[in-house]
Amino acid sequence: MQNQTEPPPETNSDKDDQAIEFDLSSTTALDLTSFQLHDLDSVELPSSLTELDLTANRLSKLDPRIANLINLRKLSFQQNLIDDAAIESISSWDSLSGLEELVLRDNKLMKVPDVSLFKKLLVFDVSFNEITSLHGMSKVSSTLKELYVSKNEVTKMEEIDHLHELQILELGSNRLRECVALEELYLSHNGISKMEGLSTLVNLRVLDVSSNKLTSVNDVQNLTRLEDLWLNDNQIESLESVAEAVSGSREKLTTVYLENNPCAKSPNYQATLRQIFPNIEQIDSSIFA
Repeated sequence: MQNQTEPPPETNSDKDDQAIEFDLSSTTALDLTSFQLHDLDSVELPSSLTELDLTANRLSKLDPRIANLINLRKLSFQQNLIDDAAIESISSWDSLSGLEELVLRDNKLMKVPDVSLFKKLLVFDVSFNEITSLHGMSKVSSTLKELYVSKNEVTKMEEIDHLHELQILELGSNRLRECVALEELYLSHNGISKMEGLSTLVNLRVLDVSSNKLTSVNDVQNLTRLEDLWLNDNQIESLESVAEAVSGSREKLTTVYLENNPCAKSPNYQATLRQIFPNIEQIDSSIFA
Protein backbone atom coordinates (compact mmCIF):
# COMPACT_ATOMS: atom_id res chain seq x y z
CA MET A 1 0.00 0.00 0.00
CA GLN A 2 1.15 3.51 -0.77
CA ASN A 3 2.24 5.73 2.07
CA GLN A 4 0.09 8.79 2.28
CA THR A 5 1.08 9.94 5.74
CA GLU A 6 4.17 9.45 7.87
CA PRO A 7 4.09 8.26 11.50
CA PRO A 8 5.36 10.62 14.16
CA PRO A 9 9.14 10.49 14.68
CA GLU A 10 8.75 9.24 18.24
CA THR A 11 6.08 7.24 20.00
CA ASN A 12 5.61 6.69 23.68
CA SER A 13 3.64 3.63 24.72
CA ASP A 14 2.72 5.28 28.02
CA LYS A 15 0.99 8.20 26.36
CA ASP A 16 -2.51 8.35 24.98
CA ASP A 17 -2.95 7.89 21.24
CA GLN A 18 -1.62 10.93 19.46
CA ALA A 19 -4.14 13.15 17.74
CA ILE A 20 -3.89 12.93 13.97
CA GLU A 21 -5.11 15.85 11.95
CA PHE A 22 -4.76 15.83 8.18
CA ASP A 23 -6.89 16.96 5.29
CA LEU A 24 -7.91 13.55 3.98
CA SER A 25 -11.07 14.47 2.10
CA SER A 26 -9.78 13.27 -1.27
CA THR A 27 -7.28 10.66 -0.08
CA THR A 28 -7.54 7.20 -1.65
CA ALA A 29 -4.77 5.39 0.28
CA LEU A 30 -4.18 5.87 4.00
CA ASP A 31 -1.21 4.23 5.70
CA LEU A 32 -1.24 4.43 9.52
CA THR A 33 1.46 1.85 10.12
CA SER A 34 3.11 2.04 13.57
CA PHE A 35 1.08 4.93 14.95
CA GLN A 36 0.53 2.95 18.18
CA LEU A 37 -3.20 3.54 17.91
CA HIS A 38 -5.60 1.93 20.39
CA ASP A 39 -8.58 3.12 18.35
CA LEU A 40 -9.34 5.30 15.33
CA ASP A 41 -11.36 7.97 17.14
CA SER A 42 -8.93 10.70 16.15
CA VAL A 43 -8.64 9.57 12.53
CA GLU A 44 -10.75 10.80 9.66
CA LEU A 45 -11.83 8.00 7.32
CA PRO A 46 -12.94 9.64 4.07
CA SER A 47 -15.32 7.71 1.83
CA SER A 48 -12.82 8.05 -1.03
CA LEU A 49 -10.47 5.49 0.55
CA THR A 50 -9.58 2.46 -1.57
CA GLU A 51 -6.69 1.31 0.64
CA LEU A 52 -6.42 1.39 4.43
CA ASP A 53 -3.33 0.05 6.19
CA LEU A 54 -3.48 -0.19 9.98
CA THR A 55 -0.43 -2.40 10.43
CA ALA A 56 1.46 -2.46 13.75
CA ASN A 57 -0.95 -0.66 16.02
CA ARG A 58 -2.78 -1.75 19.19
CA LEU A 59 -6.27 -2.10 17.87
CA SER A 60 -8.41 -4.61 19.72
CA LYS A 61 -11.71 -3.72 18.05
CA LEU A 62 -12.92 -2.70 14.60
CA ASP A 63 -14.04 0.86 13.98
CA PRO A 64 -17.61 0.60 12.61
CA ARG A 65 -16.93 3.49 10.21
CA ILE A 66 -14.76 1.20 8.13
CA ALA A 67 -17.92 -0.66 7.17
CA ASN A 68 -19.08 2.44 5.26
CA LEU A 69 -15.98 2.75 3.04
CA ILE A 70 -17.74 1.55 -0.08
CA ASN A 71 -14.70 2.11 -2.32
CA LEU A 72 -12.30 0.10 -0.16
CA ARG A 73 -10.29 -2.54 -2.03
CA LYS A 74 -7.40 -3.25 0.36
CA LEU A 75 -7.64 -3.47 4.16
CA SER A 76 -4.88 -4.49 6.55
CA PHE A 77 -5.13 -5.06 10.30
CA GLN A 78 -1.75 -6.78 10.42
CA GLN A 79 0.00 -6.95 13.79
CA ASN A 80 -2.73 -5.75 16.10
CA LEU A 81 -4.67 -7.29 19.02
CA ILE A 82 -7.83 -8.39 17.25
CA ASP A 83 -9.48 -11.58 18.51
CA ASP A 84 -12.39 -13.71 17.29
CA ALA A 85 -15.03 -11.64 19.08
CA ALA A 86 -13.68 -8.39 17.66
CA ILE A 87 -13.56 -9.64 14.08
CA GLU A 88 -17.14 -10.97 14.08
CA SER A 89 -18.62 -7.66 12.95
CA ILE A 90 -16.79 -7.91 9.63
CA SER A 91 -19.31 -10.56 8.55
CA SER A 92 -21.98 -7.85 8.29
CA TRP A 93 -19.94 -5.28 6.34
CA ASP A 94 -21.93 -5.71 3.15
CA SER A 95 -20.97 -2.24 1.88
CA LEU A 96 -17.43 -3.55 1.37
CA SER A 97 -18.52 -6.03 -1.28
CA GLY A 98 -15.70 -4.85 -3.56
CA LEU A 99 -12.92 -5.69 -1.08
CA GLU A 100 -10.08 -7.55 -2.82
CA GLU A 101 -7.40 -7.85 -0.12
CA LEU A 102 -7.89 -8.54 3.58
CA VAL A 103 -4.86 -8.94 5.86
CA LEU A 104 -5.41 -10.16 9.43
CA ARG A 105 -1.89 -11.47 9.89
CA ASP A 106 -0.37 -11.53 13.39
CA ASN A 107 -3.39 -10.99 15.63
CA LYS A 108 -5.16 -13.18 18.20
CA LEU A 109 -7.50 -15.16 15.99
CA MET A 110 -8.29 -18.77 16.88
CA LYS A 111 -10.61 -19.51 13.97
CA VAL A 112 -11.14 -18.45 10.37
CA PRO A 113 -13.41 -15.39 10.32
CA ASP A 114 -16.54 -15.26 8.19
CA VAL A 115 -15.61 -13.28 5.08
CA SER A 116 -18.35 -14.69 2.85
CA LEU A 117 -19.62 -11.18 1.99
CA PHE A 118 -16.48 -10.35 0.05
CA LYS A 119 -17.29 -11.92 -3.30
CA LYS A 120 -14.30 -10.34 -5.08
CA LEU A 121 -11.64 -11.27 -2.54
CA LEU A 122 -8.25 -12.05 -4.13
CA VAL A 123 -5.88 -12.04 -1.13
CA PHE A 124 -6.69 -13.38 2.34
CA ASP A 125 -3.97 -13.48 5.01
CA VAL A 126 -4.60 -14.98 8.47
CA SER A 127 -1.05 -16.19 9.09
CA PHE A 128 0.72 -15.78 12.47
CA ASN A 129 -2.41 -16.33 14.55
CA GLU A 130 -3.59 -19.26 16.70
CA ILE A 131 -6.02 -20.82 14.24
CA THR A 132 -6.49 -24.55 14.87
CA SER A 133 -8.72 -25.46 11.93
CA LEU A 134 -9.52 -24.35 8.38
CA HIS A 135 -13.20 -24.81 9.18
CA GLY A 136 -15.01 -21.82 7.68
CA MET A 137 -12.66 -21.55 4.71
CA SER A 138 -15.43 -22.99 2.53
CA LYS A 139 -17.18 -19.61 2.82
CA VAL A 140 -14.26 -17.74 1.27
CA SER A 141 -14.95 -16.56 -2.27
CA SER A 142 -13.79 -18.85 -5.08
CA THR A 143 -12.17 -15.78 -6.67
CA LEU A 144 -9.29 -16.07 -4.16
CA LYS A 145 -5.80 -16.13 -5.70
CA GLU A 146 -3.61 -15.92 -2.59
CA LEU A 147 -4.22 -17.61 0.77
CA TYR A 148 -1.78 -17.27 3.68
CA VAL A 149 -2.33 -19.45 6.76
CA SER A 150 1.26 -20.10 7.85
CA LYS A 151 2.35 -20.03 11.51
CA ASN A 152 -0.90 -21.29 13.01
CA GLU A 153 -1.96 -24.56 14.67
CA VAL A 154 -3.80 -26.11 11.71
CA THR A 155 -3.70 -29.92 11.69
CA LYS A 156 -5.65 -30.72 8.52
CA MET A 157 -6.09 -29.34 5.02
CA GLU A 158 -9.82 -28.91 4.43
CA GLU A 159 -12.49 -26.70 2.87
CA ILE A 160 -10.25 -25.28 0.15
CA ASP A 161 -11.30 -27.52 -2.75
CA HIS A 162 -13.46 -24.77 -4.26
CA LEU A 163 -10.57 -22.31 -4.60
CA HIS A 164 -9.95 -23.06 -8.29
CA GLU A 165 -8.25 -19.71 -8.95
CA LEU A 166 -5.73 -20.12 -6.12
CA GLN A 167 -2.15 -19.34 -7.19
CA ILE A 168 -0.41 -19.03 -3.82
CA LEU A 169 -1.15 -21.21 -0.79
CA GLU A 170 1.05 -20.84 2.29
CA LEU A 171 0.51 -23.40 5.03
CA GLY A 172 4.03 -23.56 6.46
CA SER A 173 4.75 -23.95 10.18
CA ASN A 174 1.45 -25.54 11.12
CA ARG A 175 0.78 -29.01 12.55
CA LEU A 176 -0.07 -30.97 9.43
CA ARG A 177 1.53 -34.05 10.95
CA GLU A 178 -0.92 -36.59 9.58
CA CYS A 179 0.43 -35.86 6.10
CA VAL A 180 3.85 -37.35 6.92
CA ALA A 181 2.62 -40.83 5.98
CA LEU A 182 1.36 -39.61 2.61
CA GLU A 183 2.66 -41.69 -0.32
CA GLU A 184 0.85 -40.10 -3.26
CA LEU A 185 0.03 -36.43 -3.80
CA TYR A 186 -1.86 -35.05 -6.81
CA LEU A 187 -1.89 -31.27 -7.25
CA SER A 188 -2.35 -30.81 -11.00
CA HIS A 189 -4.38 -27.92 -12.46
CA ASN A 190 -4.23 -25.74 -9.34
CA GLY A 191 -2.47 -22.64 -10.65
CA ILE A 192 0.49 -23.31 -8.32
CA SER A 193 3.44 -20.99 -8.98
CA LYS A 194 5.82 -22.27 -6.28
CA MET A 195 6.38 -25.65 -4.62
CA GLU A 196 6.37 -25.30 -0.83
CA GLY A 197 5.62 -27.36 2.27
CA LEU A 198 6.64 -30.70 0.73
CA SER A 199 9.91 -31.36 2.55
CA THR A 200 8.25 -33.22 5.46
CA LEU A 201 6.42 -35.66 3.19
CA VAL A 202 9.34 -38.09 3.31
CA ASN A 203 7.26 -41.14 2.36
CA LEU A 204 6.03 -39.66 -0.89
CA ARG A 205 6.40 -42.01 -3.89
CA VAL A 206 4.20 -40.18 -6.42
CA LEU A 207 4.09 -36.41 -6.85
CA ASP A 208 1.92 -34.84 -9.57
CA VAL A 209 2.24 -31.05 -9.95
CA SER A 210 1.55 -31.04 -13.67
CA SER A 211 -0.40 -28.30 -15.45
CA ASN A 212 0.44 -25.52 -13.02
CA LYS A 213 2.52 -22.34 -13.29
CA LEU A 214 5.85 -23.60 -11.99
CA THR A 215 9.09 -22.13 -13.29
CA SER A 216 11.32 -24.23 -11.03
CA VAL A 217 11.25 -27.29 -8.78
CA ASN A 218 11.62 -26.68 -5.05
CA ASP A 219 11.33 -28.27 -1.61
CA VAL A 220 11.65 -31.91 -2.72
CA GLN A 221 15.29 -32.60 -1.82
CA ASN A 222 14.23 -34.66 1.21
CA LEU A 223 11.88 -36.90 -0.77
CA THR A 224 14.29 -39.81 -1.17
CA ARG A 225 11.53 -42.35 -1.95
CA LEU A 226 10.11 -40.50 -4.93
CA GLU A 227 9.48 -42.82 -7.91
CA ASP A 228 7.01 -40.94 -10.11
CA LEU A 229 7.36 -37.20 -10.73
CA TRP A 230 4.90 -35.38 -12.98
CA LEU A 231 6.04 -31.88 -13.92
CA ASN A 232 4.62 -31.62 -17.42
CA ASP A 233 2.74 -28.57 -18.70
CA ASN A 234 4.52 -25.98 -16.59
CA GLN A 235 7.11 -23.30 -17.38
CA ILE A 236 10.28 -25.01 -16.14
CA GLU A 237 13.35 -23.76 -17.99
CA SER A 238 16.31 -25.88 -16.89
CA LEU A 239 16.93 -29.63 -16.77
CA GLU A 240 19.94 -29.01 -14.54
CA SER A 241 17.79 -27.30 -11.92
CA VAL A 242 15.40 -30.24 -11.95
CA ALA A 243 18.30 -32.63 -11.42
CA GLU A 244 19.58 -30.61 -8.48
CA ALA A 245 16.14 -30.27 -6.92
CA VAL A 246 15.45 -34.03 -6.92
CA SER A 247 18.99 -35.15 -6.16
CA GLY A 248 17.77 -37.05 -3.11
CA SER A 249 15.70 -39.40 -5.25
CA ARG A 250 17.91 -39.54 -8.34
CA GLU A 251 18.52 -43.28 -8.00
CA LYS A 252 14.90 -44.04 -7.12
CA LEU A 253 13.02 -42.19 -9.85
CA THR A 254 11.61 -44.41 -12.59
CA THR A 255 9.03 -42.11 -14.22
CA VAL A 256 9.41 -38.44 -15.11
CA TYR A 257 7.00 -36.27 -17.08
CA LEU A 258 8.44 -32.96 -18.28
CA GLU A 259 6.83 -32.48 -21.67
CA ASN A 260 5.34 -29.10 -22.54
CA ASN A 261 7.98 -27.23 -20.56
CA PRO A 262 10.67 -25.01 -22.13
CA CYS A 263 13.32 -27.45 -20.85
CA ALA A 264 11.76 -30.26 -22.87
CA LYS A 265 12.95 -28.46 -26.02
CA SER A 266 16.58 -28.83 -24.97
CA PRO A 267 18.89 -30.71 -27.35
CA ASN A 268 19.16 -34.40 -26.39
CA TYR A 269 16.36 -33.90 -23.87
CA GLN A 270 15.65 -37.58 -23.20
CA ALA A 271 19.30 -38.60 -23.32
CA THR A 272 20.14 -35.97 -20.72
CA LEU A 273 17.37 -37.19 -18.42
CA ARG A 274 18.54 -40.78 -18.77
CA GLN A 275 21.99 -39.70 -17.68
CA ILE A 276 20.62 -37.76 -14.71
CA PHE A 277 18.30 -40.58 -13.57
CA PRO A 278 20.12 -43.90 -14.09
CA ASN A 279 17.11 -46.10 -13.31
CA ILE A 280 14.57 -44.19 -15.37
CA GLU A 281 12.00 -46.39 -17.14
CA GLN A 282 9.69 -43.78 -18.62
CA ILE A 283 10.10 -40.19 -19.84
CA ASP A 284 6.79 -38.66 -20.87
CA SER A 285 5.13 -41.22 -23.18
CA SER A 286 8.41 -42.98 -24.00
CA ILE A 287 8.95 -46.27 -22.19
CA PHE A 288 12.39 -47.88 -22.08
CA ALA A 289 12.92 -51.61 -21.91
